[in-house]
Amino acid sequence: MASYNYIAGTHTYQFADLKEVLAKATPARSGDYLAGVAAETYAERMAARMCLAATPLKRFLEELIIPYEADEVTRLIVDTHDKQAFAEISHLTVGDFRDWLLSDIADSATLKRVAAGITPEMAAAVSKIMRNQDLILVAKKCHVITAFRNTIGLPGHISVRLQPNHPTDDMRGIAASMLDGLLYGAGDAVIGINPATDSLPALMDLYYMVDEVINQYEIPTQSCILTHVTNQIQLIERGAPVDLVFQSIAGTEKANKSFGIDIALLKEAQSAALSLNRGTVGNNVMYFETGQGSVLSANANFGVDQQTCEARAYAVARHLSPLLTNTVVGFIGPEYLYDGKQIIRAGLEDHFCGKLLGVPLGCDVCYTNHAEADQDDMDTLMTLLATAGLTFIMGIPGADDIMLNYQTTSFHDALYLRKVLGLKAAPEFEVWLKKMHIMDAQGNVQPITQAHHMLQNMPKHLLNTA
Repeated sequence: MASYNYIAGTHTYQFADLKEVLAKATPARSGDYLAGVAAETYAERMAARMCLAATPLKRFLEELIIPYEADEVTRLIVDTHDKQAFAEISHLTVGDFRDWLLSDIADSATLKRVAAGITPEMAAAVSKIMRNQDLILVAKKCHVITAFRNTIGLPGHISVRLQPNHPTDDMRGIAASMLDGLLYGAGDAVIGINPATDSLPALMDLYYMVDEVINQYEIPTQSCILTHVTNQIQLIERGAPVDLVFQSIAGTEKANKSFGIDIALLKEAQSAALSLNRGTVGNNVMYFETGQGSVLSANANFGVDQQTCEARAYAVARHLSPLLTNTVVGFIGPEYLYDGKQIIRAGLEDHFCGKLLGVPLGCDVCYTNHAEADQDDMDTLMTLLATAGLTFIMGIPGADDIMLNYQTTSFHDALYLRKVLGLKAAPEFEVWLKKMHIMDAQGNVQPITQAHHMLQNMPKHLLNTA
């Protein structure tokens, strides 16, 4: 076992192992304090960062922070590691890796080439010694492009998950929110509903309703009902029109078991979705959600800090080639990310680590009402992330999810980002928006009265529902 010591004046800081160095080098956050793994002082945090910067990247392949025998996520990381891709950076320390990532040598093509050689722990480690602007600069260079019925993640684009949730799964409320979002140009990432029920017949009704809207208007997008993966497998077997299969995932086997899943089950679901052959321009059929704190809340972190655990979840996602993955960054609450500052930093870390590993990372830019955060903090984070090349955000009426009871981003927020930063919707979806007179030739969203073609062609039963 390597030693990790740093001498500062007359004081020597000693760290037991790589796991402790990673934890204590992490920017301060409430979850790590709650777990008892955070640095006790700012000086100790800086000492840990100095030790981490001097650590060779090869060390992460030799000293596993969670034992190979005890964890299938560790086994996945080790067994799928691409040694040829790693060879290009294998001589670097974590500090050297940071300098290399920030250099012009590490362009988009190079970062794509080495992605499979970077482990989650390497990505987490380098993020801990980077400033916010470093995380933005490098993530901006990482292009992760996926496709199903449209193309997601192209440079200069940002997509939106239209999230028409309703606390009782009322079809009228869901249909109204869907129409509202589409008329604001949202929905190119996915039309994704968090259902209030796990009733298979009720879920089937939701699938058919969304599928009918997509088919009626020939919308180049995909749908998803965010129920447990086992429900979705059963619904596929019953003939439901399933586009994307959803599941929340985490960075340890124990945490995933608390979700009722393992990697084999996710592979089974992927195969089931692929068998339907519903994609038109691609076959990325999975949608994953993650978030710092989920592993700690399941008491499944093995003494590892929450951000490193989060990065390990991206190894699971990467293995299954998802269309979309997003970190629901402030959803759990202040127990893990206390305030706006911690939420902003976590969002930038997650996006950087996911993109560096080759995962299409979006972000649910959000907070709970008992956190020390507000919508101005969310404006800051979503602007920073969009500047960094974020794949997609959420679009919810008024930025207030009335079913999940948290604050996130609205349809208007996406319009703001596209306008200020010159970003576009997915290309196939943008063509459709213009065809439906929702968007003009210059990319501006039209007044609702201009979208008469869409309203006139709505099936009567759906119009009555809405």
